[in-house]
Amino acid sequence: MAAALPPELAAWFAGRGWRVRRHQLAMLAAAEAGQHALLVAETGAGKTLAGFLPTLAAFAPSVLRGGALPEGLHTLYVSPLKALAHDVQRNLLAPVEALDLPLRVETRSGDTPSDRKARQRARPPHVLLTTPESLSLLLSYPEAPALFATLQRVVIDEVHAFAAGKRGDLLSLALARLQSWAPGLQRVALSATVAEPDDFRRWLAPGGEAGAVTLVEGEPGAPPRLEILLPQEERVPWGGHAATWAVPQLYQQIRAHRTTLVFTNTRFLAEYIFQLLWDANDDKLPIGIHHGSLSKEARRKVEAAMARGELRALVCTASLDLGVDWGDIDLVVQMGAPKGSSRLLQRIGRANHRLDAPSEALLVPGNRFEFLEATAALEAVAAGQRDGEAFRPGALDVLAQHVMACACQGPFDEAALLAEVQASAAYAWLDAAGWERVLQFVATGGYALRAYDRFRRIVRDRAGTWRLTHPEHAARHRLNAGIIVDAEMLEVRFRNGRSLGRVEESFGATLAPGDTFRFAGMDLEVETLRDLELTVRAAKRAGTIPSYMGARLPISTHLAERVRGLLVDRAGWGRFPDDVREWLEVQDWRSRLPGPGELLVESFPHGQRHYSVIYTFEGWNANQSLGMLITRRMAERGLSPLGFVANDYALGVWGLKPIEDPAPLLSPDILTHEFLDWVQESHLLRRAFREVAVIGGLVERQQPGKRKSGRQVTFSTDLIYDVLRRHEPDHMLIEAAWADARTRLTDVGRLAGLLDRAADELVHVRLDRVSPLAVPVLVMIGRESLPSGAADDDLLVEAESLAAQAMRPE
Repeated sequence: MAAALPPELAAWFAGRGWRVRRHQLAMLAAAEAGQHALLVAETGAGKTLAGFLPTLAAFAPSVLRGGALPEGLHTLYVSPLKALAHDVQRNLLAPVEALDLPLRVETRSGDTPSDRKARQRARPPHVLLTTPESLSLLLSYPEAPALFATLQRVVIDEVHAFAAGKRGDLLSLALARLQSWAPGLQRVALSATVAEPDDFRRWLAPGGEAGAVTLVEGEPGAPPRLEILLPQEERVPWGGHAATWAVPQLYQQIRAHRTTLVFTNTRFLAEYIFQLLWDANDDKLPIGIHHGSLSKEARRKVEAAMARGELRALVCTASLDLGVDWGDIDLVVQMGAPKGSSRLLQRIGRANHRLDAPSEALLVPGNRFEFLEATAALEAVAAGQRDGEAFRPGALDVLAQHVMACACQGPFDEAALLAEVQASAAYAWLDAAGWERVLQFVATGGYALRAYDRFRRIVRDRAGTWRLTHPEHAARHRLNAGIIVDAEMLEVRFRNGRSLGRVEESFGATLAPGDTFRFAGMDLEVETLRDLELTVRAAKRAGTIPSYMGARLPISTHLAERVRGLLVDRAGWGRFPDDVREWLEVQDWRSRLPGPGELLVESFPHGQRHYSVIYTFEGWNANQSLGMLITRRMAERGLSPLGFVANDYALGVWGLKPIEDPAPLLSPDILTHEFLDWVQESHLLRRAFREVAVIGGLVERQQPGKRKSGRQVTFSTDLIYDVLRRHEPDHMLIEAAWADARTRLTDVGRLAGLLDRAADELVHVRLDRVSPLAVPVLVMIGRESLPSGAADDDLLVEAESLAAQAMRPE
């Protein structure tokens, strides 16, 4: 039987000119049937309201009929962003105030005053809006079981944004704990871009039983109007990522629309495009910028200006992927390739934000490969294909943090808590031996650290009950718990102290002593990396390793496969611009195009050097890692490597000697030999260890009254890391650091698939000169260390020279 809205809510919908959507009623019906539910619906479909409808209905006067109000906390809302929780509070208060519902709605985050937090624990609101980290902290208080005993519903918004990562692990553990205190709790998750609904149903369900979660699919909305913006007079560029050629056309689009949201893939590119737009802003239009490196005050100021409709355009990054509801946006622009169909859908959904009104979006490719990627993304959106991060086993450092939170709440029985943890899908794999290992880590810090009192946080009594060794550990846990560890910057210095600038630690951590890279216009050799300082000297040879600036989003596997399909779909080339079609036709005639499942390697001489380009389509992170490994193996085999360059689609390596047979360089054993050496010799493992040590509670970022600097935290973790590497190399956190190094930091999973493919599907083509497909790769050599976009004009001359050679018919 279909659910019906209480008459007050039905009248409120009608008064706003809204139609109650089928999926909104389905969510109400699932709640009335006592079912958990996953709602997958497009942006603007009223997902959040659908998640809250059962709560609003429960407090409607026609339902209460003069009876007593539900006591205590009724509904918990969890979102990935504090700003999103505050926006949802504003939207939720609209029906609450219009209908005069007796419903108290409050938010809780790190910004909430301490007196309000204390009051919420003693007298909770009916609806509490929070984040995974703030929820975990709330679970650590002694009054938590009583606080959550009345809980009826948990609503998890934008679940795709964090469920498959460590924040999802933390929330999964919190859900298991809440279910034990409130057995009738209903779990609800909302998303517009879930790729594999069954995976998310398993993550959401108690015990990981996907069948326990009802899948509700939203009504389809108006198809978005998507176009690829192409140069009006020039050709699609050979190289570059910034698409600076499009700035004049982009400015005209901003003039022609009410409010334009301009997405970029990096903070550097956001700053660069913003500056170019400002230079072109003859009309003095109000144009803003928003990204994660800006201060909180600056971001809030821009968000408020957007909410008031004062800006004509806003240049931003992924910081607004999960943006608040700004209904006046009528155009979304994606600068550069979108990297994934789900990300593109999320971004274009910011336009109009209404289900029945089509979103309008422009994709602006920076080069020819990005044109293909943009085309593939449009086709994926039209076909309804989604992509996303794959789920993996729950992280040990997160579990250690959760165990400590449970101990802060009160003494616990290890068998009962293990059963509760195993009810979380992320930790269903955990066995008794692994559980004992986690407990011993929280209790002593591990075998090598057990003699130090400061690592003794919990103790087991004779009855087998675990409790805190001292009450102060609860206060220290609440000061330091969390999953997000701030990225650090490394100061690049000569030994005499002269500073050359700063690079992101994500790049610096890949370097080992003796490695060479180009930075600040100089070729530099690494001497040491210690305490966030990268000490270098002038190199006697050219820099080998490209120094990327700014984190980059890798192309998704699904989108990469679509790009491969476009390359070999010769019948479809007719819809491409003439210069792109000619590029592919000459490549097909002079060499070949990499087909699905095939690994193409081209080798050719150029400028007194020997080049090989490997077309992997595995994303820049995997290609960057592969470049580090291959150049090591080339050096061992006497091939005198001079450098490499990587993008999402290919890896180019060059040296003094030709690669006659690439197969030995691409054998799977490179992940057991060179990979292990590289990770241990570089600072990748140290960087990963610092993060897991902070999350696992081994190292504290804050102490009462003061916060440690990044340098102090790094110094502490480096000392502990050195002790564990010498005396307990199988320590739980060393294992957790290796897991992060293999997946998040190097994308070794995609590398493994690539190398397995190389064993069976490698095709090596020898050429007498550069190929057309290789031009976009080679033009980036020596340009990677410049802020994204600044190199684009400089690329033109070199690109044209390379292209002339590549496209020459004879």
